[in-house]
Amino acid sequence: MDSTALAGVRVVDFTWVWAGPYCTKQLADMGGEVIKIETASRLDTVRREPPHKDGEFGINRNATFSFYNRNKLGCTLNLKTPGAMELLTELISTCDVVVENFAPRVMPSLGLDYPSLKAIRPDIIMVSLSGFGGAGPYKDYVSYGEHASNFSGLTSLSGLAERPFGDQSALSDQTVGLMGAFASVSALHHRAKTGEGQRIDVSQYEAMASFLPQGIMDYSLNQRIRERQGNRDDILAPHDVYRCSGDDQWVSIAVATDDEWAAMANAMGHPEWSLDERFSEALQRWSNQDILDELIQEWTEQHTHYEVMHTLQAVGVAAVATLTSDELMEDPHIKDRGFFVEVDHAEMGPHMLTGPSWKMSETPGRIKRGAPLLGEDNEYVFGQILGFPSDKLDDLTERGALH
Repeated sequence: MDSTALAGVRVVDFTWVWAGPYCTKQLADMGGEVIKIETASRLDTVRREPPHKDGEFGINRNATFSFYNRNKLGCTLNLKTPGAMELLTELISTCDVVVENFAPRVMPSLGLDYPSLKAIRPDIIMVSLSGFGGAGPYKDYVSYGEHASNFSGLTSLSGLAERPFGDQSALSDQTVGLMGAFASVSALHHRAKTGEGQRIDVSQYEAMASFLPQGIMDYSLNQRIRERQGNRDDILAPHDVYRCSGDDQWVSIAVATDDEWAAMANAMGHPEWSLDERFSEALQRWSNQDILDELIQEWTEQHTHYEVMHTLQAVGVAAVATLTSDELMEDPHIKDRGFFVEVDHAEMGPHMLTGPSWKMSETPGRIKRGAPLLGEDNEYVFGQILGFPSDKLDDLTERGALH
């Protein structure tokens, strides 16, 4: 028996690129049967780039696609071909959730807006993820993660004041994906109590703006526009990233109390710093961050990032090494928790993927399979789940419907 949290939940996945697939990835990791609908006539952009480790491009040999689409079943349907919509209608009638991240005009143009889906299955849950949401004067504007980060105000607060805005596009896509997954589970809980489905409209820029309370409240209360301040904090000091010995090694350090600062100064071999009137209390440290950061970096540059982390953590100071991808995969703590999971793939071969981001004692998520090849599960979904005879599927294949 499948003990995963979403076992028995079936999802039709129309998503592509990053934000939508990240949403449905969460549902698949938690045991949902996610069926990804694609067409060879218009491939998911991420299927084509970047290439696999051997440098060859291929629609099934893609590291990013593998990460965002593991645990999913893959089907091809060309909805412009006669017969394809019949299959899709049958499939939707057996599903609990439909997820898409097209521009708001796309699903209605296909005859797949919420009223149409509700006519197929009255308690269906439809999740729409778009840049500006499904209503409002900008609803049809084209948008990607980078644009949502800009429009939400995030990039205006990211980076150093003397440098251009920092790009946060990946964060934006993953944030809206997580919110879409959370909303999906909430709607499933509501349906279990009431029997009612619903439409969920997730705006990418609104998802990002909800993470910016300081800037919004500062303007709302004080009519003051916040500026970029790099890694520094409004209250804590020191609070920054410091260069260490070695090639491009860094460590992040944050001190919350005077006691932590005294412990840090002592660990660095300079207990007198905690008595220095420039640094003895939080306000003084915050007001003298330039000289404080110089002194700290003079010490960190004599040690590796791991040495600094372990030395300061031993005395209760929040310090964490800034890791590269290879360091992350080899870190003993990460290995001990089993975060990375090896997955075998028909064309890419064995490779490592990150596991679920949370661990549940009774209904843990897991990686059961890698990302699907294009159309890999057509026979299982349309033949076994829906019960269409093989001769009809063969005919639809010849006519290009399963393409």
